[in-house]
Amino acid sequence: MTIAVCPGSFDPVTMGHKDIIVRAARMYERVIVAVAESPSRKAPLFSLEKRLKFLNSSLLGLDNVGVAGFDGLLVEFAKAKKASVIIKGLRAMTDFEYEFQMAQINHKLYPEIETVFLVARPRYSFLSSSTVKEVAVYGGCLDDLVPEEIRGDIIRCFREKEF
Repeated sequence: MTIAVCPGSFDPVTMGHKDIIVRAARMYERVIVAVAESPSRKAPLFSLEKRLKFLNSSLLGLDNVGVAGFDGLLVEFAKAKKASVIIKGLRAMTDFEYEFQMAQINHKLYPEIETVFLVARPRYSFLSSSTVKEVAVYGGCLDDLVPEEIRGDIIRCFREKEF
C-alpha cells in the first residue's frame, strides 16, 4: 500500500488545501494529512486541536484520508507512518523554491521518501491561510475560501476571539 503524507500548518484549512488533499486521495491508497503542531516558519493562530477538528470536518467522506498532528521533523513522522511520498501543493514559483529545498533535505534524511508537487488550480492560486485570516478578521466573506463545513466555525472563532 502506498501511503502519502500531506503536511502543513492548515491555519486554517483552505479550499486550496482541500483540493490538493482530494486530488492526492485519488492518487494514493492512503493519505495522512500531517498538521504541524508548531511550524518553524510561523506561529499558528489556531490551536492544534482546532486545526485537527477543522480538517476532520472538512474531509468527511474521504475514507482513505486520515488526519494527525506532529511535532519535529516531517521525515521522522513519515517514517513512523511508513509513508513513501510527501505531497506538496504549489501556488507560485516562490512556493517551488522553498519546497524544492525542503524536498532535497527530506530525501537526504530519508532516501526512501519522494516528494510529489501538485500545482494549485488557478481558482486557488491566490489563496493562503494568511489571506483567509486577513479576510476573517475584518468580517469579510469566506465563501469559496474555506470549506463550507467549517465556515461558520471560523467566523465564530474570529467573532468570539477563540483560537
